Amino acid sequence: MSDAQPGLTEEFLFANGLRFHVATQGSGPVALLLHGFPENWRSWRHQLPALAAAGFRAAAPDLRGYNLTDRPARVVDYRMHRLAGDVQGLIAALGGGPVHLIAHDWGGAIAWFYAARRPQDLLSLTILNAPHPKIFRRHLFGNLRQLRRSWYMFYFQLPWLPERHILRDAKNQFDRMFRGWAFRKEMFSDDVIAGFREPMLAPGALTAAINYYRASLRRLATSNEAAGFPKIKVPTQVIWAEKDRALGPELCDGLEQEIDAPFELRRIADCSHWVQQEQPEQVNEYMLEFLRKHPAH
Repeated sequence: MSDAQPGLTEEFLFANGLRFHVATQGSGPVALLLHGFPENWRSWRHQLPALAAAGFRAAAPDLRGYNLTDRPARVVDYRMHRLAGDVQGLIAALGGGPVHLIAHDWGGAIAWFYAARRPQDLLSLTILNAPHPKIFRRHLFGNLRQLRRSWYMFYFQLPWLPERHILRDAKNQFDRMFRGWAFRKEMFSDDVIAGFREPMLAPGALTAAINYYRASLRRLATSNEAAGFPKIKVPTQVIWAEKDRALGPELCDGLEQEIDAPFELRRIADCSHWVQQEQPEQVNEYMLEFLRKHPAH
């Protein structure tokens, strides 16, 4: 896949003591897009031009450790409070809030945490296939189906072995993860998958990505933080692909009880975890409709 898009620019911004690579497009109110594992800014390649055309300044950073962004070495550098600090720093570097926060997978985990603690920075929150921390903790340790789906999180706690396993056969591993999971396999060409795989071959890159899991699961298993998670007080939309192999649709049950603000849940049938890449037309329609309901003051 060529990264070239009319009007797309790539720049480096300093936030929270790190240098972040950020792809931006358009002008207007900021929409900050946070990707998941094992991706980078390219996971938003269909949303950046759509947001720009609708009058937003779309900004998709590589999260810490990913692609061209700085890559701290320690597991503790990937704890949630540091990741949330990155978001705060990026918002400041982009001109200050409030912004629309849009996030998928690991980016969604960060976004839930951030919205609960700094609602004043956000105009709206859009979450794509990332469970609310309180609901996820309950299902991870009390729902055998979700425990089976999340086996890889426990495997990732091992040192060096997951990295060796993935990198030994990286092409097939990434092909199976993206095209193998997808219903619309044509959305994941060899070039698209290479855009995610090749940055992971850099020294330390895969370890940095897996360190998100290492830092998170240890705390999730020993802390009551998720159980006492504050209610979300930001207008929130959740877009959920129902054939996600890693995250069951029951993770949306009871979401309305955790949100003390306008809330919408949109389900997309016959779609895999990579929802904004596999069904970009539907995602963009839902996303823009919601953002227009919550404009900047």
